Amino acid sequence: MASAAEQMAANLSWSTFGKAKDLQNRILFAIGLLIVYRIGTFIPVPGIDAARLATFFEQASAGIGGMLNMFTGGAVGRMAIFALGIMPYISSSIIVQLMTSMVPSLQALKKEGEAGRKKINQYTRYGTVFLATFQAYGLSIGLEAENMAVDPGWFFRIGVVITLVGGTMFLMWLGEQITSRGIGNGISLIIFVGIVAELPAALARFFSQGRTGTLSPAIILGVLVMAVVVIAFVVFMERALRKIHIQYPKRQVGMKVYGGESSHLPVKVNPAGVIPAIFASSLLLLPATITTFSGASSDGTGIMGYVAAYMGRGQPLYLLSFGALIVFFAYFYTANVAFKSDDVSDNLRKQGGFVPGIRPGQRTIEYLDYVVSRILVVGSAYLAAVCLLPEILISQLSVPFYFGGTSLLIVVSVTMDTITQVQSHLLAHQYEGLIEKSRLRGKGPKGGRTRGKSRR
Repeated sequence: MASAAEQMAANLSWSTFGKAKDLQNRILFAIGLLIVYRIGTFIPVPGIDAARLATFFEQASAGIGGMLNMFTGGAVGRMAIFALGIMPYISSSIIVQLMTSMVPSLQALKKEGEAGRKKINQYTRYGTVFLATFQAYGLSIGLEAENMAVDPGWFFRIGVVITLVGGTMFLMWLGEQITSRGIGNGISLIIFVGIVAELPAALARFFSQGRTGTLSPAIILGVLVMAVVVIAFVVFMERALRKIHIQYPKRQVGMKVYGGESSHLPVKVNPAGVIPAIFASSLLLLPATITTFSGASSDGTGIMGYVAAYMGRGQPLYLLSFGALIVFFAYFYTANVAFKSDDVSDNLRKQGGFVPGIRPGQRTIEYLDYVVSRILVVGSAYLAAVCLLPEILISQLSVPFYFGGTSLLIVVSVTMDTITQVQSHLLAHQYEGLIEKSRLRGKGPKGGRTRGKSRR
């Protein structure tokens, strides 16, 4: 039998959405900021030779440059003010979270509640500035080395650094504003919009390869079928749950007995969502950005040449590193952010719930850790398979990156998460409406409660 919440969710309609003014304002706010982001991807950095830049990216688009372009919404190919994208912020978040789990002072700061969280966020912003400055300076050197600077020199380098770092910090602010005042996760939505906006052009290039004979019709059909299968598999796995049985004890109040119900604690097979894939891609893009604009050859000579040769997309070392990082971040992000066993155990204890056969407290924490770690074996393997198997096929067939597992996973997961948040806002609005109606019905014409009159 469906619960009341499930019945209300089934009854959601466009009329309900039309009455939820707060949700409409949130969606419009998020869309407005995402439009600002897309406009920024077309504003070029001053002092760039556009013709040389276009020629360079025509050659680099088949390699890691195409991946950089995908995650920045085409801003790298146009060398726009958002060319660094949101990746420095993500990389800084990874570093700060890793340090929080290892450094005692940061661990203590994390336990201070809201004040500690604000302090950690401040450290993340400082790290973003540092990483963005480092990457922007490397890009300026690379642009000069490839003769793409109109007037090379320190003035050009400083201008590039200020512009790109400012663009990244502005994107970070946009993401935070979308998360707090809009709908969905702002950082994920920025990456999502960048991928979706460039998808039509990627489709056009893909089908043009079929018209020119570069790709056979069988390969084109196979890639499209693979994309559909990956999307269906992602939807299935993102909805998969492991339900942990929860029992609530009976309690007597006066002459009545309350409680004694049983419920379930739903644990997703992939609690971390799309975050492990984004984190892994962000870390791998850092050396790739340096090698792309440093002019390093792929002959394996020198450090940059070694990175370009063995960490290129589709190379065994790249695939191995990508898979290992996905598995690591799936466990790390779940344990530290997505599903904290100690917090879940504490909430169950406060509500009087317990897992049958397991004592509350430390034993419950250990049991939850055991269950989640076993679930993540499947969840992390699913993430690695979705991200790596299409990558292997695409690297062999020179298919656009937008059909890769990482891009499809981001698009599908972010869409599902945003729709879930929209439904949650609609349910909350519907509950508020029902409560308001019950209050109005409970009052008589003079403010008192109405009483039914019995007739004999």
